[in-house]
Amino acid sequence: MKLLLDQNLAPKLVARLADLFPGSQHVRDVGLAMADDRAVWDHARAGGLAIVSKDADFRQLSFLYGSPPKVVWLRVGNRSTAEIEAVIRANASALEAFDVDPVASMLVITP
Repeated sequence: MKLLLDQNLAPKLVARLADLFPGSQHVRDVGLAMADDRAVWDHARAGGLAIVSKDADFRQLSFLYGSPPKVVWLRVGNRSTAEIEAVIRANASALEAFDVDPVASMLVITP
């Protein structure tokens, strides 16, 4: 599973999670830091990436359009990068199952 991390997540998470999610990207690194949600959505869809965000806007797009792309909504509040990394790592098996589920379009992760 390749992730596209939204602007509300630290860019360094890409490198810190590379052992679990190689080929992942951050919106900043692909020129989408200031892009609207639809541009991020289109990039993820074209690249086979799952959007990971703390923003509920992608939840709305997921309900409206379905997948691809799949959306991972992190409902973690204000947490440090290390804490967010730990939450993602703790949910790695759920993310893998979500990735291969042909009908699932959104996964909500809470601490």
